[in-house]
Amino acid sequence: MFLDQVKIWVRAGDGGDGAVSFRREAHVPRGGPDGGDGGRGGSIHVRVDPGETTLIDYRFKHHFRAPSGGNGGGARRHGKAGRDLILSVPPGTAVFEDGHLLADLVAREQQVMVARGGRGGLGNVHFATSTHRTPRHAQKGEPGEERWLTLELRLIADVGLVGLPNAGKSTLLAALTEARPKVADYPFTTLEPNLGVLDLGADERGDERRPTIADLPGLIEGASLGAGLGYAFLRHVDRTRLIAHVVDVATAAPVADVETVRAELAAHDGALLEKPTLLVANKMDLPAAHDGWSALRGWAEEAGVPAVAVSGLTGAGIADLRHALAGLLPATRELAEPPEPAGVVVHRFDSTRDGFAVSREAGGFRVRGRRVERIAAQTDFDNEESVERFQRDLARLGVDRELKRAGVAEGDSVNVGNAELEWRDATWARR
Repeated sequence: MFLDQVKIWVRAGDGGDGAVSFRREAHVPRGGPDGGDGGRGGSIHVRVDPGETTLIDYRFKHHFRAPSGGNGGGARRHGKAGRDLILSVPPGTAVFEDGHLLADLVAREQQVMVARGGRGGLGNVHFATSTHRTPRHAQKGEPGEERWLTLELRLIADVGLVGLPNAGKSTLLAALTEARPKVADYPFTTLEPNLGVLDLGADERGDERRPTIADLPGLIEGASLGAGLGYAFLRHVDRTRLIAHVVDVATAAPVADVETVRAELAAHDGALLEKPTLLVANKMDLPAAHDGWSALRGWAEEAGVPAVAVSGLTGAGIADLRHALAGLLPATRELAEPPEPAGVVVHRFDSTRDGFAVSREAGGFRVRGRRVERIAAQTDFDNEESVERFQRDLARLGVDRELKRAGVAEGDSVNVGNAELEWRDATWARR
């Protein structure tokens, strides 16, 4: 089964909690704090695996969670870091969150982190000072990131066979390669893309030229708006180096058929018409094909598009088609590289990454900001020292001042991350 779009949920591991511990040895009075740090939680990465061709591994499993870090211990023992989780995808996979592109992965072994593991909390050994030598406070581990992602595969192929249903694309793929797609004399025989490898022999350097060919489901008028089957696979044309436009020249109006398909390609992405294109006049074995080929050849000459006449059924003209494809495809060394750039990772700008923002919401106020939310997540609100430190940190960052400016009053609810707190002039209290 060919699966080219899935939605998954990923959750990185939480950081381990720091430890509150004191050194206790014979003949060592007042040994002091020795609580170790928690381990970092495991992160989740998406990595290209050249051996994969579809997203079938994600057909039934949609939730992925990385392990959390271990808690710290006494004698400054640090918790074990959580193991990173690697999700394998085929080349040409784009990663989206809420419709925004996070990464476009096309190169071998390319990967991107999609959920960062939480930091481990600091043990109490880090909070000893000259005036406070016995801290009973340690940080909790930071929660790992979680999000819903959409994985969308766009096949990386050198040649893409496009055309109306029943134009003979699958027959041509079988004639050109060792692939054996389903072939029948009715429209929409091809329900999913088929891949084959074309053997063009060695080039002048002696290197083998073996480009890949993708047979895509047939397009109909309105495909770019969702009509028919081919609309779901229009994205796969984006990755191809060369479009082989297969036309049934035995129909009543082959030129109109060509213009229909080209209009759908342009509606999907106007840049597709700028790609190198080869018109393949198919079904030349049928009696009505010669008149159609004459009309199509005239259109091709006027449009400046190369054309070749073949019969996928009898094999006539297949050698000419191979020669035409070889002339339009790049050299062997270029074929070894993806037909797209090496991939783009989109870094999202978060205006509250280092700062914070205060806003009103139903029932109280919300403080947003990566730093303040991390502080809240790592605070143990059942520990008086931890709460005091939390208050000092937020006052130092100016959160108290901004809340007062926003109109916070005694007893109002203030949400920071997942913590729901109650505002008091002297202290913060957890609700």
